[in-house]
Amino acid sequence: MYLIVFLNVIMHGCLTGSRVVMALFALKLGVSAFSIGIMVALYSLTPLLLGVVAGRTTDRYGVRPPMIFGAVWCGCGLMLPYLWPSIAALYLSAAVIGMAFVFYNVAAQNLTGAWGPREDRAKNFSTLSLGYSISSFVGPLAVGYAIEYSGHAHAYLYLSLSTLVAVAVLLSYRKLGDIRPPIGREHTQSAFSLLLIPDLRKVLITGAMVVTGWDLYMFYLPLYATSIHLSPSTIGIILGTFAAATFVVRFSLPQLNARFTARNVLAFSMYFGAVVFTLFPFARNAWVIGALSFGIGLALGCCQPITLLMSYNRSPEGRTGEVTGVRMTLNHFTHSVVPIIAGALGSAFGMAPVFIMIAGVLGTSGYMSSTVKPATAAKPSAAPDAKI
Repeated sequence: MYLIVFLNVIMHGCLTGSRVVMALFALKLGVSAFSIGIMVALYSLTPLLLGVVAGRTTDRYGVRPPMIFGAVWCGCGLMLPYLWPSIAALYLSAAVIGMAFVFYNVAAQNLTGAWGPREDRAKNFSTLSLGYSISSFVGPLAVGYAIEYSGHAHAYLYLSLSTLVAVAVLLSYRKLGDIRPPIGREHTQSAFSLLLIPDLRKVLITGAMVVTGWDLYMFYLPLYATSIHLSPSTIGIILGTFAAATFVVRFSLPQLNARFTARNVLAFSMYFGAVVFTLFPFARNAWVIGALSFGIGLALGCCQPITLLMSYNRSPEGRTGEVTGVRMTLNHFTHSVVPIIAGALGSAFGMAPVFIMIAGVLGTSGYMSSTVKPATAAKPSAAPDAKI
């Protein structure tokens, strides 16, 4: 399990780092906030189109081939702005990285659900999420210093070279190919027929809204911090406080789940996050912004492992990868639409309406999570009335 976390720290760190350097590089090249919103959306466009394909590929061929494919192409996408430092390269790089990471990430999450006995599944997803927290800290922090001391193009180069480590591990560790979820019976249903399962549908929609709030923070916090003249390294540290908070709350998640229901934890976290986001437009000091970022990290950090576990446990047998692919597709649909709206708001009215919009997204997700039924230990069937 720790090998999966190690690989995820590398790959997810490259993704989060590339998002930060893309936004700052685009600003240096004189790109408007609206155009940056389009670049942000490109990270999600290819996963939107290929999420279900990635899930079905994982169900059919196992986890190792799509993980290798994703790692190789992620490295190629990261190399583009270094070889061709231009606005066009930033657009193309965002699309390629998004395509590559969805194949890698769907397979990695499916592998986590299949790793070990069922009673270890909650712990495994929490451990995987701790890896995401580490990479969310390391990626932006490393990129901030790389930009400051080597420039934007070389930051892309360093990220690209780091993917070679993941490729080498995946090629040499062949036992990963022996681990796969149970194979279900053949079916001819559309992947989106999974949305007919009521509780699964609620979990997937809630997860999409939560991830959207997370991504908007990651993209627009650097823009806001730049607008008040904070340095790249300071921005990296602020983003690192967010990642540190997600690590803290995920480390404490087993205790939180033992005392409260997942629905209550999700709802409280989202409402708290909505309140904190409304305070961002009033913050002009790096220490205050860092404290608010830590609060946002606490609010959002617990959501991913909970929604990952709930969606996996609600998956019909043999379709866990497909459910993960549908979840990715829904996530990236909101990723594609909301950043463009946020970019338009930012260009027309400044950053304050963007943060208010994020607060609205989190408040809505809090309501959605409050309607999800508590989880049980039962494995779902394919029937529309399936329960956890």
